[in-house]
Amino acid sequence: MRVDDCGFGWIVIDGRRYERDLILAGGRVIADWWRKEGHNLGMGDLTAVLAAAPDVLVIGTGQAERMEVPPETRRALAEKGIALEVYDTATACQRFNQLAAAGQRVAAAFHLTC
Repeated sequence: MRVDDCGFGWIVIDGRRYERDLILAGGRVIADWWRKEGHNLGMGDLTAVLAAAPDVLVIGTGQAERMEVPPETRRALAEKGIALEVYDTATACQRFNQLAAAGQRVAAAFHLTC
């Protein structure tokens, strides 16, 4: 799985364009992803990621980095042995591709707008 391109409000994965937030986990796209508290990422928002049991989770917090990853979410992921990398969405897309190409078990959660 590869992120081909992304911009404000859209992302292209393996040639297919999506226009809503999404998760990449376990070799599949979970489209139309949204958090229970909007711009606050909680563990309950990551059930698909947890089921895939990645070694690394890359978070794209939006073009203006408005989505927050609170300390309790960061701690819970660390306790589960999942390394967390948090970036603006464009950088997160690049990082996901780097880790996937290196053979890492990586998942991603991308906020595509603000």
